[in-house]
Amino acid sequence: MSARHTEVLIIGSGPAGYTAAVYAARAMLKPVLIAGMEQGGQLMITTDVENYPGFADPIQGPWLMEQMLQQAVHVGTEIVNDLVTEVEMNHRPFTIRTDSGTVWTADTIIIATGAKAKWLGIESEQQFQGFGVSACATCDGFFYRNKDVIVVGGGNSAVEEALYLSNIAKTVTVVHRRDSFRSEKILSERLFQRPNVKVMWNTEIAEVTGKPARAPLPPSVEGVRLRDTRTGTISDQPIDGVFVAIGHAPATELFRDKLKMKNGGYLWTAPDSTMTDVPGVFAAGDVTDDTFRQAITAAGMGCMAALEAERYLAGIQPVAIAAE
Repeated sequence: MSARHTEVLIIGSGPAGYTAAVYAARAMLKPVLIAGMEQGGQLMITTDVENYPGFADPIQGPWLMEQMLQQAVHVGTEIVNDLVTEVEMNHRPFTIRTDSGTVWTADTIIIATGAKAKWLGIESEQQFQGFGVSACATCDGFFYRNKDVIVVGGGNSAVEEALYLSNIAKTVTVVHRRDSFRSEKILSERLFQRPNVKVMWNTEIAEVTGKPARAPLPPSVEGVRLRDTRTGTISDQPIDGVFVAIGHAPATELFRDKLKMKNGGYLWTAPDSTMTDVPGVFAAGDVTDDTFRQAITAAGMGCMAALEAERYLAGIQPVAIAAE
């Protein structure tokens, strides 16, 4: 078993983690980033990215994450391909144990472990992920202009996704396995007023259908097989895209009962800050963001976390900054 110390230890390797690493390294803090099992986060399963600033043409999600990784390394970040298994935050320096047996101590921690979309769990869904099956309308809705799409779910997320898509797609069909929405009433009423939206109650997706990959063409969605949850009746419906909106699961198990959390298990941070309720511990990106969940907002929060960690290490207490 080995032991090492660092001023800034970053847990997670998505846009938030890599951006925090870039800023911390440029501040000469020599950060260590423990990458985890799924390096690059959700962008690693994203194909065309058109909404990340700085690129006139669509870019590939994995390519973007590789560039962020190389940038973090270039400015002085140490990347450790390991998995954090335990974190002790009841005294400083904090103690972090990893799967390899290494024990780290750190003066500050930046948590950027992200969140995962909840999926339906059917085999065909996995086959078409990124090729007609998505969990982010804001990310991928643009590709379905004047096309027919389905949104799966019945909570606020599903209704908000359907409202967003109704401004882009030709038609939006909301599929919900129950007979009423769990969303806020004002949202559902707004949805019912959209002329190009219809709702299928007591219905679930049994299978996503389409063409498998045939080089050089990727797989493509052509329809869904629907099941009536009351009768079990199966029906087929042609469709261009499927958006799964049944919630997200933040990767916060390591911090349960150790850090204050919001509804849904997201980490709580102080208003206009990335500070958690434990001084010296910061949270950035989808692990705390239950509203936007975009790569660009995660990167912005990673920047904030690194700057706040730098101020914390310098003994500077957070203060309100007057507008110029």
